[in-house]
Amino acid sequence: MRAPSSARCSLVVNGQPLRVSPGDTSLETALADGVIAPPGGLLGQGAGPASRRLPARARRAEAVTLSAPDPAATIRPAKAPARTVARRTGSIDAITALAPRVVQVVATLERRLPFEPGDQVIVTLEGGQPVTLAPTLGVEGGAELNELVFHLRGECAEDLTALFGCPVEPGRAVKVKGPVGNGTYRPGGGRLVLVAAETGFAGIWAIARAARYIEPAREICLIVGARDPLDLYMRPALEWLRATGVTRITLAADRHRQRGPDVRPGPLTAHIPSLRTTDVVHASGCPSTIGAVEVLAAAAGARFYPIPLAPGA
Repeated sequence: MRAPSSARCSLVVNGQPLRVSPGDTSLETALADGVIAPPGGLLGQGAGPASRRLPARARRAEAVTLSAPDPAATIRPAKAPARTVARRTGSIDAITALAPRVVQVVATLERRLPFEPGDQVIVTLEGGQPVTLAPTLGVEGGAELNELVFHLRGECAEDLTALFGCPVEPGRAVKVKGPVGNGTYRPGGGRLVLVAAETGFAGIWAIARAARYIEPAREICLIVGARDPLDLYMRPALEWLRATGVTRITLAADRHRQRGPDVRPGPLTAHIPSLRTTDVVHASGCPSTIGAVEVLAAAAGARFYPIPLAPGA
């Protein structure tokens, strides 16, 4: 039975009153209101026609409220402490030849510049250009607190003009800013593998000497190289290290001319021992040397800290 399209009908089914909307059948209305069971559950019957009346809405579940996390309880990675960069002024005090092609330049500052072994500083001579260098000690180990000692390539002071962009001579004013760089000596844990090419020995020497005082029981492996064996100017420093118990010291040179019996042939990277995951590796030299050592350290999973040389230094 279908209700007329112009009016609503009232029916009583199973004792319950029903109001049938226009266009709906009484069966559809009874099914929708749950007065009778759907015919789909009868054996051998197909599913009945879908009712056009929407089924009654189920009770809505209460909304779940999500509280925002407490910002104070959020775990954040620790930030590395910012380094304090200081500025000092002074003048060139002395220039000394260490080898046929290596000179030592000492700058005396008005006040001590705080820095750690392996750090670098930016040096600008009056009328010149800034150069990034690694302060060190004399090859005998000496330096005053307000002095900066540098090992540089050159046969004489005139050879340093291209590096600094001005003549390098005693009395010339100098400005220094630092520390900068990432090659700082870090005490604690693992064998210390130090690789120095040419005047890169400056920063490596500062690290090695500090380590012998701070961590006398720490194992050190030192590899030093130069193109010409005559440029291996660091022998007094190596003797001091041997006297303090460092036995793994290797010298290497590319050229055969006047090569001593304790100097091995070939590039220094060929004499780096097999690295361990626990090693701490510092390397100073030209970009090709640093790159080669970095590859070896990465392959072994060792920590690596470079001290790059400025071009011509």
